[in-house]
Amino acid sequence: MSTNTIIWIIVGCAVVTWLPRIIPFIFVRNVKLPDVVLKWLSFIPICILSALVVENLLNTDGSFVTLNWPVVAAFLPTLIIAIWTKSLSTTVVVGVISMAAIRYLI
Repeated sequence: MSTNTIIWIIVGCAVVTWLPRIIPFIFVRNVKLPDVVLKWLSFIPICILSALVVENLLNTDGSFVTLNWPVVAAFLPTLIIAIWTKSLSTTVVVGVISMAAIRYLI
């Protein structure tokens, strides 16, 4: 594969990644969305975050769904720190340290 082909592939991937993010903003920029839609859109980040967290908390290897205990052990102090400090950076640091400590001990 030549260098030009690789460069065109990278440019194509950048455009394909960039366009779906920009096009909705171009169309919605001058539109006044109803309050119901704005309220519905405000729930999307917490839904995505919840789905990511719950997916990691559950272990679906067998026929039963069980808790992934190392992840739960890292999740609990992280959740407490998140509620207590309401700081994203502190929460991330505590979560990374908790998971690293648990993986080191296991």
